[in-house]
Amino acid sequence: MTPRKWILSVLAISIAIACISLGCWQIRRLWARQKANDIVAARRFAPEVELDSLPRDTAAAHFRRVHVRGIYDHAQEIIYTLRGRNGSPGVNILTPLLRARKDTAVLVNRGWVYSADGTTIDTQPWKEADTLNGHGFVETFPTQGPFPPPNPARPRSFRRLDRSALSKDFSYPIANYYVVLTDSATSPSAPPRVEEAPLDEGPHRNYAIQWFSFAAISIVGLGIFIRRT
Repeated sequence: MTPRKWILSVLAISIAIACISLGCWQIRRLWARQKANDIVAARRFAPEVELDSLPRDTAAAHFRRVHVRGIYDHAQEIIYTLRGRNGSPGVNILTPLLRARKDTAVLVNRGWVYSADGTTIDTQPWKEADTLNGHGFVETFPTQGPFPPPNPARPRSFRRLDRSALSKDFSYPIANYYVVLTDSATSPSAPPRVEEAPLDEGPHRNYAIQWFSFAAISIVGLGIFIRRT
């Protein structure tokens, strides 16, 4: 075999090995996605529970369906900024819910509202009835930063929901999770509810097939080149 063929063989095999490695990486990501979907599905379709029946571990409570009731404190609601929906910029409105005989409030994500800059809205038109008796699912606060500080001009608007920073903005403790409301928005003042994330497998399977195809093309192309030269 000539030096040229040796060089091309090493190059083609190296490319094939790299592509196979990337394909295997996508397969592992697919398996992880499937495992995560199984956990979400099990909790999403499990019987609904009351907030006080949730596990203390927020990781175990994540995505559980819950029944929520209490009184909104609209005066202290916050804005979760840069929340897109179907390609449009907007925000989510999170309102603390005060519950009977409980010192700790629970933030409730009431829904999405269009905002041209993705950061500012007038919340007054979106004020719902003070009393809530509804349904939703548990969402957890992120634990890893970065957590950009609030804009001094909009102190109650947050790019990320850092619980430690949020706690400083309320006159009462807040729970270590929040609830995303799923009840249909029947009132004209109720914002459209946040849609649940789809339980799909993402693009990982297709990416894996592509990488394995590139590996096969590299090896087959090498074989054809050697035979013809």
